[in-house]
Amino acid sequence: MERIIRLLARLVRRWPWVVIIGSLLITLVLGAFISQQEQTQGNEGFAPDAPEWTASLTIGEKFASNSETPMQVLFEADSGDVLTADGLSAYAAATEAVLASEAAPYLSDRSDGAIQGCLGPLLQGLQMQGIPVDALADDAAVKGGFNDSLGQLPPEFAGFFTQLLSSENTDLSVPSSSAGLMVVWMNVADLDEAGIQNVQFDLAAKLREASSDSVSVQPFSFFLLFEDQDVFLEEIGRLFGTAFAIILLILGFVYWVHPKGRMTRVRSFRRSAADVALTLATIMMSIAWMQGLGVLMGPGYAGWLGAFSEMLQILPILLIGLGVDYAIHLNSRYREELGSETPVDKSAGRATRTVGVALVLATVTTGVGFLTNVTNPVPALRDFGILAAIGIGSAFWLMLTFFPAVRMILDRRAEKAGRLPTESFGKGGDRLLPRLMGSASVFAERVPKSTLAVALVLGILGAYGTTQLSTEFSFTDFIPEGSAVLETVDALDEQFAGGFGERTQVLIEGDVATPAVHNASVAAWQNMADTDNVLVFGGRAAVDFPATIVAQLATPPESGGGELYNEQFSQFAFGNGLQPDLTVSDGVDVAALYDRAADLAPDQMAAVAARGDDGSYRYVDMSISTQAGDAAVEQLATDLAADLEPVTNIEGTTAVATNENIISQVVVQSLSDSQLRSLIITLLAAGALLVLNFLIEARRPFLGVITIIPVVLVVLWTFGMMAMTGIPFGPVTATISALAIGIGVPYTIHITHRYQEDRQRFDDPGEAIHSTTRHTGGALAGSAFTTVAGFGILVTSSLVPFQQFGAVTVYAISFALIAAVFVLPSMLVLWDQWHRDRGEPIVEHRDIAPIE
Repeated sequence: MERIIRLLARLVRRWPWVVIIGSLLITLVLGAFISQQEQTQGNEGFAPDAPEWTASLTIGEKFASNSETPMQVLFEADSGDVLTADGLSAYAAATEAVLASEAAPYLSDRSDGAIQGCLGPLLQGLQMQGIPVDALADDAAVKGGFNDSLGQLPPEFAGFFTQLLSSENTDLSVPSSSAGLMVVWMNVADLDEAGIQNVQFDLAAKLREASSDSVSVQPFSFFLLFEDQDVFLEEIGRLFGTAFAIILLILGFVYWVHPKGRMTRVRSFRRSAADVALTLATIMMSIAWMQGLGVLMGPGYAGWLGAFSEMLQILPILLIGLGVDYAIHLNSRYREELGSETPVDKSAGRATRTVGVALVLATVTTGVGFLTNVTNPVPALRDFGILAAIGIGSAFWLMLTFFPAVRMILDRRAEKAGRLPTESFGKGGDRLLPRLMGSASVFAERVPKSTLAVALVLGILGAYGTTQLSTEFSFTDFIPEGSAVLETVDALDEQFAGGFGERTQVLIEGDVATPAVHNASVAAWQNMADTDNVLVFGGRAAVDFPATIVAQLATPPESGGGELYNEQFSQFAFGNGLQPDLTVSDGVDVAALYDRAADLAPDQMAAVAARGDDGSYRYVDMSISTQAGDAAVEQLATDLAADLEPVTNIEGTTAVATNENIISQVVVQSLSDSQLRSLIITLLAAGALLVLNFLIEARRPFLGVITIIPVVLVVLWTFGMMAMTGIPFGPVTATISALAIGIGVPYTIHITHRYQEDRQRFDDPGEAIHSTTRHTGGALAGSAFTTVAGFGILVTSSLVPFQQFGAVTVYAISFALIAAVFVLPSMLVLWDQWHRDRGEPIVEHRDIAPIE
């Protein structure tokens, strides 16, 4: 390890311009790829390798014609009642808006109509009678017309339309309702994703224009969640721009050189500004390296990583935190050496060799810790770990090459001109932060056992708090608070149990065109009739699958059939074993039945049955109308699994239910299951590396254990504080253990390494620990203060995950500083005393020159 550091120091000293030019060229090359970065949306980046996600992908691949997509339209009235003249007028205006939009050519050809809504029967009745909407000028006439239109419908259909009124505030005896719903069905088979977005965005804009002064018209669909991506990007830009500005100002304070001797205020400002600019430039270069390499390892190139998810936006925070830490320690040690009248080249070399060893260990330990995420079932977390390791490695390389190379060239000139402010640098330890951190050594010197006892008790409380953390995830997490779409989602959840238009799809795989599987799917369909949150019409679950398409073709209108009825098909089907309950007799050629149905209803059958590579029917998609939303999705998945047992009990046949909410639930479960495992693996990996390092370096392996224990406490304290402040565990906060370890390990390594050095300089352990906390603790405080102040700004975000991450970042870094300057020094003092009591040497080499 020391050999690597010496090699880097020699490289920088001999060829600084080569290092600088080479680093800039690499930055330009990798930076050119950043614009090619692909972004994920929704659950895609978080979906684990689970059957539900695989089923969703298979459905998208095999059922290309299954492309009917809904848009829900929520009507709310200021008066608290949408069954009024104003409500009817707004409903009619919304209907006209749909027909005038770009979505009009893509409206589904459904037997029950492409536009379905609470006031649909009334509006249709008025149109059939040639009565204009404004003829019903008073609310009583609208309410009477509403009751009359429902009375003319069969009970099961009337029940459907009443479900399109608020489940919370509806009184059918009046009638009145605080909210109503319209569902617009579109068939977008001929459009790509961008085309679908454009059509839906246009439709949404025209629907919003249908709002009146008293009735709001609020559209919602999954695609509308990303309608305000520009707002999201502006938010990210604002937050990181503000954080960057704060960090710049505080770094200026940390780097400020007090004017003494030849150092005037102007020169002091120039020196501090140069160090700030160099630090930030180096950090930005490391971020560019990470993102450029991420693109090269992602889709379109190596394909080892997925597209960038929202969670990867957090990585620059980690790199800024680590980069500031690396730079402050390296610069502080470099100035410390200059302050002892050591020449520039020797000062740079000694700073690199001393701090560099700690940085190598911190980089390797933290990088390996993050790389343990390669086994994580959540793709976004897996990619996060890999890219974090790449970013940390980039920051380390640049901080030990580019950063000192630039600084050395500048200071060589100042040294030749006699302008190097060595007197000012020699007083660095007398500044505010070093003095404060130095005073913290009193706890280690006088009450180390009591300090550790308090830390342990807090750790136990944190462990208890960890067990109380809830795990939450929703695809709306990254929608800004106050967004109109988010408010619509909340209203749909509150008043319509998630709304209508929700589709849950069941992928059945196997030899599906057999009597056994066909009959089992019919049995599963019958089971769904009494399943909560599955919509039921006429006593039957609202499900599209091969048997219901066959039923529409074989049932005459007088028996309840629709437009698809074909007399010849009916004779063929019933003459070849189709039963009235839609099951088939043993020995029936189900494939022939499906083929005949596909000839007559190709679009409908292509949406529910698909062939495999061998040309036989291998896939069935049961498309179920549900309304579980986020709240009841777990129970829905459980109930559907029970309903589908007739299918899954057939050997070689699988049935998996999936939709966006089910996948979100799977993400939550995967996060919960992987949380403790990933944390333990990361800590064990980091601890093992530290033990091995101190065994080889100092023949003191227990120093590795001592160095990692405070990091464990940091994680526990952070999780405990999350529980206290009501912050749940989710995709963003799932990275907090990695952040706590990523920041905490370097902090504790710096303290342990500096104590080893100081123990060689001072015979008294009290003087050694005071020197350690004054010098390294002061640098840690500057680093922590800078990062906390900079990224504490995230709590002002309108994005809830970023608010939470901002708060948790403050917790983690603050606790890492406390553990490094209070807990670890106490452990080191006790460890030192334990060896002295046995007459064992604390250090074996005295090769570090004293620094006054």
